[in-house]
Amino acid sequence: MKKENKAVIYWLLTGCILIFVMVVVGGITRLTHSGLSISNYKLISGTIPPMNEVEWNEAFELYKQYPEYQKLNNHFTIEEFKDIYFWEWIHRVIGRFIGLVFFIPFVYFLIKKRLSKSTIKKATILLIMGGFQGFLGWYMVKSGLVDRPDVSHYRLAAHLTTAFLTFAYTFWVALDLIFPDKKIIDRKLRNFIRISLVVLVIQIIYGAFVAGLDAGWIHNHWPLMNEGKWIHETVFIEQNPTYLNFFEGKSGVQFVHRTLAYIVAILILVIWYKGNRIATTPNQKRGINALLIMVGIQFSLGVLTLILAVPVWLGVLHQVGAFILLSAMIFTLHRFSK
Repeated sequence: MKKENKAVIYWLLTGCILIFVMVVVGGITRLTHSGLSISNYKLISGTIPPMNEVEWNEAFELYKQYPEYQKLNNHFTIEEFKDIYFWEWIHRVIGRFIGLVFFIPFVYFLIKKRLSKSTIKKATILLIMGGFQGFLGWYMVKSGLVDRPDVSHYRLAAHLTTAFLTFAYTFWVALDLIFPDKKIIDRKLRNFIRISLVVLVIQIIYGAFVAGLDAGWIHNHWPLMNEGKWIHETVFIEQNPTYLNFFEGKSGVQFVHRTLAYIVAILILVIWYKGNRIATTPNQKRGINALLIMVGIQFSLGVLTLILAVPVWLGVLHQVGAFILLSAMIFTLHRFSK
């Protein structure tokens, strides 16, 4: 790591930490069903929550105009509304703060000429990804303000996956600066890790589908789905045509998520086995060992989350596990790529 890059690296890693916090708070927001509590978007004034009873009543009256209150929460008191409002508000405030943390230092480093041309291009991509992530957040919320008292699971998956990918790319850019020297690589293993990363991202998408469809509250058994069956008959009959069961059916989406968990675990076992045979640096060994440990933890968290019917704390831990597993995959891929 070059000394002149230290400040830029700290900036990028700070961004990674903040995105991590954002994802955790977003998970709590989703699991506490708080995401539709703020039904308007105000970029500047929206950073200040209601400060007195008059403003709280105005916010509550606005909430009453939308399907979530009318169809699900019409028993809510204003105190209960304040509880869900808090999580959505803090989620949005963190998002704005991340925007500032990325943009202001970026301008400073540009003025001070602390960024190489390559890093400028990468940082510009990060800014675009961050802005797109904010847009997807509001686009997701809008889907729950029309007819149904819930957001589209497709939009939820897009919002969450973009957050994970923004983190992954930020981490990758930081790693490029931490490890600037090139080395000989094993292309076959690198390509296998790339394929495994793609499968892991698909698994993260299906995790969002499960969350968006509330599919974690059914078939709360493992390893069988229930009633002594590996594949429950509802996997194929909830939606028509049949293929939609694997994108929009609760049972079908949960089945895919279960199946991908086994596939991800097997792929990482292969990476660990092959990597141990050719690993030449301490960081390569750390990467593959971290992958093996994290996939074991994450698999266990997934099973517990399922059989305990998604308690909030465990649902959040499972999402955190996915985040750390993705981090380990990115680090390992980087160490076997450059």
